[in-house]
Amino acid sequence: MPGEVVEILTADEVRRTVNRLASQIVERSGDLSKLVLLGIYTRGVSLAQILARQIEALEQTPVPVGAIDITFYRDDLDTIGIRTPAKSEIPFDLTGKTVILVDDVIFKGRTVRAALEAVKDHGRPEVIRLAVLVDRGHRELPIHPDFIGKQLPTAREETVKVYIQDLDGRDGVELWRG
Repeated sequence: MPGEVVEILTADEVRRTVNRLASQIVERSGDLSKLVLLGIYTRGVSLAQILARQIEALEQTPVPVGAIDITFYRDDLDTIGIRTPAKSEIPFDLTGKTVILVDDVIFKGRTVRAALEAVKDHGRPEVIRLAVLVDRGHRELPIHPDFIGKQLPTAREETVKVYIQDLDGRDGVELWRG
């Protein structure tokens, strides 16, 4: 149990942040017919679906959404422990597409590095960009998101928890200390 829990984003703030991210993705992506969102399991998938719905509401253009599992591409399984892989669900070719990788939190960058490796098995995108709800810093790899919902400086020992309505019954972001 955490020593202290600090609310970072309320449900309304998460909604507004996702709306802003969707608008930024539309602005930077150009041809929306080439746009696809790939959520990184687990919460990145739900966020990608939410972003796709918002983009469709803004632009009246459906955006394909896929889910990518990066378990077998990780270089840190020895430190994070055993994980049960999910099934990547990418029902479209990524070749020539603008792929937006979506994740809830970026920390060291290792998850994104693994996702980039996994994407190669599904085609050769024209461009790959990264959208995250929270950037907490402490990168170990030279990876930087293109779209950031919230910059949140943290201590290494702190934990950022993202809650998504579809998975957790509520939306929000918390910082757990201690």
